[in-house]
Amino acid sequence: MRQSTRLRELLKSDKTLIIPGCYNALSAKILEKVGFPAVYMTGYGTSLSLLGMPDAGLATMTEMHANARFIANAVDVPLVADSDNGYGNAINVIRTVREYIQTGAAGIHIEDQIMPKRCGHVAGRRVIPIDEAVGKYRAAADARDDIDPDFVLIARTDARGAHGGSLDDAITRANAYLDAGADLAFVEGPTDLGEIERVCNEVNGPIFYNQTGISPRLTEQQMNDFGIAVTILPGATMRVTMQAVYDFAVKMRDEGPMAEAEFFKNFQNHPVGDFHTFAGFDQIKQWEEAYMDPEELAKYADSVGHQPGGDD
Repeated sequence: MRQSTRLRELLKSDKTLIIPGCYNALSAKILEKVGFPAVYMTGYGTSLSLLGMPDAGLATMTEMHANARFIANAVDVPLVADSDNGYGNAINVIRTVREYIQTGAAGIHIEDQIMPKRCGHVAGRRVIPIDEAVGKYRAAADARDDIDPDFVLIARTDARGAHGGSLDDAITRANAYLDAGADLAFVEGPTDLGEIERVCNEVNGPIFYNQTGISPRLTEQQMNDFGIAVTILPGATMRVTMQAVYDFAVKMRDEGPMAEAEFFKNFQNHPVGDFHTFAGFDQIKQWEEAYMDPEELAKYADSVGHQPGGDD
C-alpha cells in the first residue's frame, strides 16, 4: 500500500491525528520507533539542520525535496512534508508536486506566501493575490490526480498574520483553496481559542492545525471537540535536540573525554541505546544471508566489533 493511501486511512478517524515534527531521517526513525503513526518534515528544521540558516526562503526545492526523500525512505510510516510556497508560480507547483510524490512522501502543504517566504510564526510575511493562489492549488491538485490521487494536498494560508491580512481573509482563502482541490485547509497562526473555533466552524473542510509558536497549545480533548483533523508539532524534536546537544557539549568542554564515556555507559540501557542495531546492521546481515554467497558471512567470524544479532 502506498504511504499516501495509508495517510488517507489515518485521516478517516474521528480523532485528531497527532503528527510530530522531524528534521532528518534519524529523528524520523526515532519517532517511528516510539510508535507515532506518521511523521512531519519541518521546513524550519530542514533549513536549520542542513544549512544552519533560518526558515526565510533560503532552502531550495532541491534541498527540501532531498530531505523528504531521505526521510520517506528511512521509515515505514506516512510522511507529510513542508514544501514552502511551491517554489514559484502555478507552473513551478506542478513540478513541485510531481517531485514530492516521487520522494515517497504521503502529502505536502503549500502556502500562499510570496517569494521568498518565511516561517509562519515570524513577522514580515506577505501573501500573493487570492486568484493567483487559487491557480496554484488547482495546478497542484491536477498534478496530484495525474500521478497519485491519494497524495494528500494541504493548502496553507498565512493571511491571518501577514502584512495587511486578517482572519476573515484567511478563512475566505482556505475555502477557496479547498474548492480548488486541496484536501485539508491549514490556517496558519490563529492566536486564541476564539479564532480556532471560527476556523473550525467557518472553513468548509478538514482542518490542519500547527500547534506551536503563536497559536494556543491544545489538549487532545480540545482538538477532538473542535473537530481538528490533523495537528503537527513541528519544532519540538529539534528544540529538544538543540538543548541536549548544547548541554552535553558544555559538559564535554568542562569535563573532557570522560564525560562522553559516562554518557555511553548510561546510554546502553536506553530504548535506542543498542546503537548499531537501531541503525540497521542486523538488517544488513539478513540481506547478506539472503542474497550473497555464504562465504561472504565468514568475515564475521574473526572480526572485532559489534556482531549483528549479538552483543558489542
